[in-house]
Amino acid sequence: MSLSTVLTEKTVAVGLVARDKRGVIEELLDLLVKAGAIADKSSALEAVLERERAMSTGMKYGVAIPHGKTSSVSSLVACVGVSAEPIPFDSLDGEPSRVFIMTLSPPDKTGPHLQFLAEVSQLFKSEEKRASALAAKTPAELLSVIAI
Repeated sequence: MSLSTVLTEKTVAVGLVARDKRGVIEELLDLLVKAGAIADKSSALEAVLERERAMSTGMKYGVAIPHGKTSSVSSLVACVGVSAEPIPFDSLDGEPSRVFIMTLSPPDKTGPHLQFLAEVSQLFKSEEKRASALAAKTPAELLSVIAI
């Protein structure tokens, strides 16, 4: 599983406008809806929010990986958004986030979901990758930074 197999320019956004956790999650879900990747936004939203209630997906270094399991997708789907402004996301290091990678997968498929989360976590350990993602001006630029 690589990011380039699940991401397209339609599922990558720079300049997110939301300014809070729920807003970011909804904005990312809108990307997936517009791309035709999810059938039911409200079901997907509830899955991600349920996961957030269990434990925040705000990681370290300004990166958050909201995710969930939902029957509104038939296989793993993902999107990425970058915000010019730091957004509070209850992160592990207490810092706000600017890079958001969302993934949704069906409840019965765990392997691809875990593999994706591990790959994303590894990718954004690199300060250079994070800086390049934040500097991207277009979805195409962002995609070229993160699609490995």
